[in-house]
Amino acid sequence: MRATVMYGAGDVRVETLPDPVIVEPTDAIVRSVRACICGSDLHPYHSLPPFPAGAPMGHELIGVVEEVGTDVTTVAAGDFVVVPFAFSDNTCPYCREGFHTACLHGGFFGPGIGGLQAELARVPQADGTLVKVPDLGDADDATLASLLALSDVYLTGYHAAHMADVQPGQIVTVIGDGAVGLSAVLAAKRRGAEQIILMGRHESRTDLGREWGATDVVAERGDEGVAKVVELTGGLGAHAVLEAVGHMPAYQQAYGVVRPGGIISRVGVPQYEEAPVGFGSLFAKNARLAGGPAPVRAYLEEAVAQVVAGELAPGKVFDRTIGIEDVPDGYRAMDDREALKVMIAF
Repeated sequence: MRATVMYGAGDVRVETLPDPVIVEPTDAIVRSVRACICGSDLHPYHSLPPFPAGAPMGHELIGVVEEVGTDVTTVAAGDFVVVPFAFSDNTCPYCREGFHTACLHGGFFGPGIGGLQAELARVPQADGTLVKVPDLGDADDATLASLLALSDVYLTGYHAAHMADVQPGQIVTVIGDGAVGLSAVLAAKRRGAEQIILMGRHESRTDLGREWGATDVVAERGDEGVAKVVELTGGLGAHAVLEAVGHMPAYQQAYGVVRPGGIISRVGVPQYEEAPVGFGSLFAKNARLAGGPAPVRAYLEEAVAQVVAGELAPGKVFDRTIGIEDVPDGYRAMDDREALKVMIAF
């Protein structure tokens, strides 16, 4: 099969690798229909040290089940499925509590398992991980894009709004105009937020944010950006701040704009180990800090039904489609901000 492998910062290659096989009786093999490049893939693209063994890349996929292990009962060959970015058994205590990314028997795609930017993928814990798409029929490209968005990006934005407990009538600030930040705007709007302030400076992206419900766009950053948000909220700040970047300046903006008693929900993968939580950041405001890796599996069935019914269409975050051989250029295009989110069609 053809698959994406990263050998160090900026060194992305598409190589021919052995087809994956069933290793555990709980595995399934899925043939890819659509995959994509994630904003979080750009972190190793910038900083991965030389990695001679090569890191298999990709964690977002929709496809058709090719083969299942002997213990798999909920999906079968021929089923069209969404593959969440983390695998889980869906039965352990953490899964039952809705935090599948902490599954006792789960994990993440990559070294040791394989990546999903590939023609074929091995999915561990298939019964708990894979969600079958009912009555798909001859789905058009827009429907496929929206289903693919459920494997990570939209439901990560949804998770930000969920963990912030966004309520009807609230003021929400979203930090970051990448695919996750825009998805968070859409999720906040669907939860009834009255004012949604999107902090981003790329007009082609913030235009989609406005289409999805952003009432204001703030291009300024740092103290200037904080002051602008505070002004837009009548000096009060936001009830909920959805941080979708993962860098320290974004976190500093978050605690600068959150109002007393508000919530900061982080879903941008933090590129730092320590964050201020003292008097000047959270304590003085009685502000709460939430968020983390999105348990996509917890939300998938409902979201799949909404996409199939035409009630939810988050696939507009994809603005470029390529084939597997062009994946290295897809990384470059996203890194250069020529593309918001790149989809891979097989």
